[in-house]
Amino acid sequence: MSAAAVAPGSKGKVLLAYSGGLDTSCILVWLIDQGYEVLAYMANVGQEEDFEAAREKALKVGATKVFIEDLRRELVEELVIPTIQANAVYETVYLLGTSVARPVIARSQVQIAQREGCTHVSHGCTGKGNDQVRFELAYYALDPKLQVIAPWRIPEFYTRFPGRAALLEYAAEKNIPVSQTPSKPWSTDENLFHISYEAGILEDPNVTPPKDMWKLTVDPEEAPNTPERITITFKEGKPTRVTNEADGTDLTDPLDLFLYLNTVARRNGVGRIDIVENRFIGIKSRGCYETPGGTVLRAAHIDLEGLVLDREVRAFRDEHITPTFGKIMYNGLYFSPEGDLLTKMVPLTQTNVNGSVRVKLYKGSLTMEGRWSDSEKLYDMEESSMDVQGGFEPTDSEGFIKIQSIRLKKWGAKLQEKN
Repeated sequence: MSAAAVAPGSKGKVLLAYSGGLDTSCILVWLIDQGYEVLAYMANVGQEEDFEAAREKALKVGATKVFIEDLRRELVEELVIPTIQANAVYETVYLLGTSVARPVIARSQVQIAQREGCTHVSHGCTGKGNDQVRFELAYYALDPKLQVIAPWRIPEFYTRFPGRAALLEYAAEKNIPVSQTPSKPWSTDENLFHISYEAGILEDPNVTPPKDMWKLTVDPEEAPNTPERITITFKEGKPTRVTNEADGTDLTDPLDLFLYLNTVARRNGVGRIDIVENRFIGIKSRGCYETPGGTVLRAAHIDLEGLVLDREVRAFRDEHITPTFGKIMYNGLYFSPEGDLLTKMVPLTQTNVNGSVRVKLYKGSLTMEGRWSDSEKLYDMEESSMDVQGGFEPTDSEGFIKIQSIRLKKWGAKLQEKN
């Protein structure tokens, strides 16, 4: 029996992660052709999107239902802030902007699929990228019985649609509305934490991104000539207040203050990086990222920890939790035994991260101009002063140095014997 002759819905019900773009619109119709009833799902994670237009388009091309879920608050509170608390990055520079959104998107998709009695879930991720891994590992962890349809890994699909021209031809054949906006020579993924750019002309790692590619941030060279100053307050490592006396801002809601940090950082050109990274599946990839508010928040958090966090707690976290948390997030293992363990460990390192940091933003740069804590007393001005003893007896350092030098003297003596 040909695909066209398969009765709609005879193969089951599938919930498709839908973007409203050419790829997922064609996938939606293709799945119907294969005999599935298709429901469409969109996650609002802060991207600039006409969700109602996308809803109408999905229904027009054959979706029986469309679900649009606002996940912005849970993204900030459950993923972004814990990632900041952990100071997590991937390969020392990438702030995990795409990665942190995937768990909440996948979880909501699974919940809707369960509620609607779907037998399958589907997505439009390519067969070479990280997102296919992130979504599917989350699906299987959250509901092992769900079946996954990944069209870009199905030979019948990717041989039929080797490029954009084939998709456009299929769209015309199936009366799928296509945006008249010219396709940009790179692909993007956006949420309220960041936007990424990759593929197309960016695949040459020596090509400088064109100025008009950067969507979120002002070019640092064109940012205001006057610095902007804000104060960020943390409680147990979580941002609880952002103030800016210059414009009268005083925010305490987690989502509101994060969106404001985005606004301030964007207009001051803060948060751009251009890197080559190692994808989980083993391929190197060039990516450009804008993470405005996240860059400010992480820098301020790290600065405050220098004042209030115990040395050994910080060292343990930095060695054992920070890099592992970043790797788990990047690789799509948030819903895993190790992911569960780490998310429970991070708050334990943040009990004493209480205080405020004064931050200056200027032409793409960040400067911490001061920090204080009303509750944490690890830093003692008199104790640290070179002008007063402050209860510290300098002669005590002599014994400390002698103990530390025991093994070094033996090592030095052995080197002299060899010479």
